[in-house]
Amino acid sequence: MQIDWLAFSPVPAFLGGILLGVAAALYVILHGRILGISGIVSGLLTPKNGDVIWRLSLVLGLLSAPFLGSLFFDLHTITVIDADWIAIIIAGLLVGFGSSYGSGCTSGHGVCGLSRLSPRSLVATLSFMSTGFLTVFVIRHLLGL
Repeated sequence: MQIDWLAFSPVPAFLGGILLGVAAALYVILHGRILGISGIVSGLLTPKNGDVIWRLSLVLGLLSAPFLGSLFFDLHTITVIDADWIAIIIAGLLVGFGSSYGSGCTSGHGVCGLSRLSPRSLVATLSFMSTGFLTVFVIRHLLGL
């Protein structure tokens, strides 16, 4: 395996991690809730009175951040997805099912839950990370796809 040193970018990753940590901390302080993206998006599917604007603002901010980063900070990433649309749709459905079944997603458990030292979040994070590692190993190395 060869490392692509041109794609190695510790400074933007470090700054993004700080920004995510500050955003998660502010969200807990200001709203008293965990910054779990799957919960925020699912709240848009079953909206409550006065609950749509902040959820929609957060989702639009997440979707627009890469464009703003490339526009203002000259951050350009090249994303290569080596899968067909059917595999991407199936993967998305599995992730949605998993985050619903696990009562949270990577942002809720992996970022916010672990920072709160939640044992439940530790188990959830270990579960989805090991499942991801195992899935990639089986698909890439055993099945050769």
